[in-house]
Amino acid sequence: QGQLEESGGGLVQPGGSLTLSCYVSTHEFNLWPMRWYRQAPGKDREFVASISSASGTITYADSVKGRFTVSRDNGKRTVYLQMTNLQAEDTAVYFCQSPLEQLWGQGTQVTVSS
Repeated sequence: QGQLEESGGGLVQPGGSLTLSCYVSTHEFNLWPMRWYRQAPGKDREFVASISSASGTITYADSVKGRFTVSRDNGKRTVYLQMTNLQAEDTAVYFCQSPLEQLWGQGTQVTVSS
């Protein structure tokens, strides 16, 4: 097993951009599909995006299509979530997940506010 560590969250104005990173401490990262989720205050955790081990299959929640881009660098054992045109409703704690190993990171806070 490995550990997942998100970073890159912060405060951004509406319309702004942020890129989140999730470093995974495993030598098998290149075999792991990865997902991003988010949880807004008072709401359930929801799926944001997924990427297969070799980046061949990528999916997005309808709410982020066209604004968010998921990618990965297997050499750096890192998965990214590039977020553009951020809106207030994107405010949440963002988590990366390994569905194969059922592992979660600790989350990183994204706040969109003027």
